[in-house]
Order: sequence, then C-alpha cells, then structure tokens
Amino acid sequence: MKLLKILIKNETVLCVAFILAVLSAFMVHPDAAYLAYPDYRTIALLFCLMIIVAGFQSIGIFAMLGHFLLKGAGSVRGLSAIMVLLCFFSSMVITNDVTLITFVPFTILVFRMSGKVEQILRLVVLETIAANLGSMATPIGNPQNLYLYSVSGLTVAEFARAVLPYAGLAFVMLLAVVLIGRDEPLLDVVVKERSERTGGEIFRQTIPFLILLLLCLLVVFRVLPYQPVLICVMVVVLLVDRKLYLSVDYFLLLTFLCFFIFIGNMKRIPAVSDFLISVVQGRELLTGILASQVISNVPAAILLSGFSTDFSALLTGVNLGGLGTLIASLASLISFKFFTREYPNRKGAFMKSFTAWNVMFLLVLTLAALVLE
Repeated sequence: MKLLKILIKNETVLCVAFILAVLSAFMVHPDAAYLAYPDYRTIALLFCLMIIVAGFQSIGIFAMLGHFLLKGAGSVRGLSAIMVLLCFFSSMVITNDVTLITFVPFTILVFRMSGKVEQILRLVVLETIAANLGSMATPIGNPQNLYLYSVSGLTVAEFARAVLPYAGLAFVMLLAVVLIGRDEPLLDVVVKERSERTGGEIFRQTIPFLILLLLCLLVVFRVLPYQPVLICVMVVVLLVDRKLYLSVDYFLLLTFLCFFIFIGNMKRIPAVSDFLISVVQGRELLTGILASQVISNVPAAILLSGFSTDFSALLTGVNLGGLGTLIASLASLISFKFFTREYPNRKGAFMKSFTAWNVMFLLVLTLAALVLE
C-alpha cells in the first residue's frame, strides 16, 4: 500500500493514463487491433535518446561545460546570462528535463555563496523557462516534439516554421530579462572538478555515445529504420556501461503506451471520436495550450494528436503550453524539487515567482502565435 501511494505521488500522470487505458478497454475489448495502437518508433527513439544522454551525463560532459563557461563570467549578470542561455541551447539536444537536472543544482551551488536567495530563485525560474522553450526548437528537445514529428509526417521546414519563430522570440525575451537591471561583481567562486579522468579519456568514452546519437538523429529524420538502431544502442550500452539501463525513465515509456491504448480505443467509438474531433480541429493552438495546463504538455500532445489534422498548430500549442502552471511541463517539477530541497521554507515564494514569469512569457508568446496563425 505504501509503494502504491509513492507511485501515485511520483507518477501521477502514468496512473491517470493507466486508469484511462483500463476504462477504455471495457468499452473496446482487447483484440488484435490493439497491437497497432502504439507508435513503436517513438517509444524506441525515446528509450535510445534517454540512455544515450544518461551516458553523456555519466561521463560528466555537461558539468565540464558548465565549469568551463563559469570561468568566462565576470559578473553576476554575466554568469546569469551564461547559465540561462546554457539551459536554453543545451535543452535542444539533451532535453529539458536532463538540462534542469544538470544545471539547476550547479546554479544553486555557485550562487549560494552570495547568500542572496531571491537572486537564486529568479535565476532558477528563468533557467526552467529557458529549458522548456529552448527544447521546442528541435525534434529531440522534448518527448512531445519527438512524438509529433514522428507521427505527423512534418518536413523539417514545416517543423521549423511551427517552432523557431517562438524559440527566437523566447531567446530575445530571456536575454532582455537577464541583462536588464543592476549588476554586481562576481565573487571568487571555485567549483572543484570531481572527475579525475584526463581529457583524452573523456573523449574516448564519449565517442560511442556520439556515434549512437548520430544514428538516432538519422532515425528521427527518417533516413534509417528504428529497429536496427535500437538493437545497436542496446548492444553498445550493454558492452560499455550496462548500469545505464537503470537511468531510463521507464515510467514515461509506460505513460506513452497507456495513452496510445486510450486514444486508440476512443477513435474506435464513433460518438466520442466525432465529439473530440469537433472540439480539437481548428483549435489546435489553444486546446494544446489549455490542455497542457491541466495534464502537462506530453500527454496533451499524445491525446490531441489522435483527433487533429493540423500538427503544426498542435506542435506550437503544446510547446507554448509548457509555460503556465507548474505541471504544464513536468520538467518544471525538477527545478521546484531542487530549489525547495535547499530552501524548504521558500515554496510559496518559488510558486509566486514561477507563476508570474511563466504567465508573462506565455501571454507574449501566445499573442505572437495568434497573430502569426
């Protein structure tokens, strides 16, 4: 019973998806058609990318990058800009959640020496927004992009038109917010490298994962089939570092599977399917944004995609929908947990700052999307 409570608390979205899948199975009894519900290509790519990024993380590549950039910061404003932009651009490749897992603790460690909690709070919130918005720029930046790009048949140009204008505007907004205001000299901050490996050793350890990442990108852009690449990734990881299998978010994969079952069943019930199509079609941008506020943007993308024909608008909607509430993008919970673990009495302050900044960015970007739509 205790394990069940922990599961419900930590994996609420999975539990909801599982309940929906089970209930829908009573309406559409399991049969051979169920096997066609999942998008196996998306699930395989998610698995591969998660384990490859975990490999990079285990080598310490991202922490090394942060330490290197830290040396070039001459002021608090400069360091803040570096950290926010690092989150923005790195999320395009290593996903928004891995970016926040890597750089939010690093930020707290560095800035805690200043003793200014409000400064740390503001920066962590901006880093979260940067990771959520930067990740929209590439098909592998977040799970909803990977899924929608996989199932929609969008070309690279169509994908770019759907997301890059808003990623560009977000970049300008973030830069303006970070650079405006009073600056302070940077204290002498020394963050020791934990790794005792030489640059040559790290480079050699990185090569297998770089090759695997390249193969996955060729699958994403429909150059290679996913099956042989999946086998290749599994074999290489087994030989290089089998512990990485424990780093995969299997709950996320199960969440996808449950939603695939639910959506597949709903599409086979004419009355329900027709109703959802009438609600979603032509309103993909707004329904994507609004649904994300309640169920987060990954489930919203999976759910709404089954009843939409305008995947470009839906792609824009669920990416912008990652702003707003704390659960709009589940990656935001990572920042919340890291910050409140260090400052448990500042939960209210975090929510206040998080909501204010997110709503501002969401309003500006939504207005831009409505104008360009």
